[in-house]
Amino acid sequence: MLMDFYEMTMAHGYFTQHENTDRVAFDVFFRRNPDKGGFAIFGGLEQIVEYILNLHFDERDIDFLRAQGIFSEEFLAYLKDFSFTGDVYAFPEGSIIYPNEPVITIVAPLIDAQIVETAVLTMMNHQSLIATKANRIVRAADGRIVADFGARRAHNVDAAVYGARAAYIGGVQSTATVLAGQQFGISVSGTMAHSWVMYHDSEYEAFKAYAEVYPDGAVFLVDTYDVLNSGVPNAIKVAKDVLEPMGKRLKGIRLDSGDLAYLAKKARRMLDKAGLEDCKIMASNSLDEYTITSLLIQGGPIDIFGVGERLITSKSDPVFGAVYKIAGVEKNGVWEPRIKISESVEKITNPGFKKVYRVYNEKGRAIADLLTLLEEVPDTTEPYRYIDPEQPWRELYFENCTFKEMKQLIIKDGKLLVELPTLDELRQYVKDQLETEIWPEEQRFENPHRHYLDMSPGYYQMKMDLLNRIFRKK
Repeated sequence: MLMDFYEMTMAHGYFTQHENTDRVAFDVFFRRNPDKGGFAIFGGLEQIVEYILNLHFDERDIDFLRAQGIFSEEFLAYLKDFSFTGDVYAFPEGSIIYPNEPVITIVAPLIDAQIVETAVLTMMNHQSLIATKANRIVRAADGRIVADFGARRAHNVDAAVYGARAAYIGGVQSTATVLAGQQFGISVSGTMAHSWVMYHDSEYEAFKAYAEVYPDGAVFLVDTYDVLNSGVPNAIKVAKDVLEPMGKRLKGIRLDSGDLAYLAKKARRMLDKAGLEDCKIMASNSLDEYTITSLLIQGGPIDIFGVGERLITSKSDPVFGAVYKIAGVEKNGVWEPRIKISESVEKITNPGFKKVYRVYNEKGRAIADLLTLLEEVPDTTEPYRYIDPEQPWRELYFENCTFKEMKQLIIKDGKLLVELPTLDELRQYVKDQLETEIWPEEQRFENPHRHYLDMSPGYYQMKMDLLNRIFRKK
């Protein structure tokens, strides 16, 4: 029942008009990268698969729909036995993705394809957004640990839990969200609360009590009263008085307010002077890729970043914007393309049931993505001519390149065909692509290099012919 109501009214209309026998192709794509970045990261496919495989309507659902007073009993009876019978093609989850290419294609009878729209978009939009934001933050940290602290500022429960999953795919190393740790096997982490310090009679007593309970994981929150005149000195004192006699070391201190760069520098000198060179400094407090970059430029000796609200809500750009558009209709075994026209050129869709190839140069760097007709396979034995849709007059060729088809058939006739990767495999897949395939220039935060979406000559001609036919009819 996770759908917009119009999906059900459309399904009922198709059922009433006996128009559910044709198969259709719907593409899921997005129009721009979040935060004006050079790419996005595809997240949420596992949850989309789970949803599609388990899609059904129970008696309570049927009763609710009946109460709306507009659906026939024949249609409601049809829904009682409904299950998804179509196919799903998708990029592997964790793929680096770019605007205007079909990341998912649903090929199914018309009703099946129509009613999954909202759920598919909800899951892809949210997790792709958070995975992309998390990766920006991780890249800004430049090898330092990043932990997800976002649950309490997330937009309700699913946003916290699935946001933690997406953040892990994006490169975050742990989460403070226990439910996400339990559900997905993500490492959970946390330090102490300000309330622990405030409850005890003194800051020293608070740190001492914590060290006695957690001698192997002592990380003290040092900003409750005064970082430099109280917090750090008391942390050092407890390290000497309590931990070292036990043969233990102070693992870290955490800064959660104030001028983090200044305080981290001062604290580092105090810790080192006390022989605690191995003590880590953690920072939190409204961090994102921009504040982390600034802190590091200022020389802030911070080892771990706890990132909350600006990660879990993608505060700087909180809308991913993936859409679900019909691309083709199968008539008598032949696919007929469909296209959406708009006054805004960027909203004109790429029609047809099609393929997407990623194009790599001799060094294995991805130089472009390529749309082709469904039956096309690029010939790599000679220079391959392609069309830049923004400059179609140019003679352009891919030479000495390899082509990888990006969409895979993962569900066939409502049945799962593949084994989905583990969360750690998805996380590693993202890391590997960014290290070996994606240009560093695309990974800049400011003015990144644009990744091109090109077309085969045959595909480009099909699109132009379709546009010409439509405008001639007008």
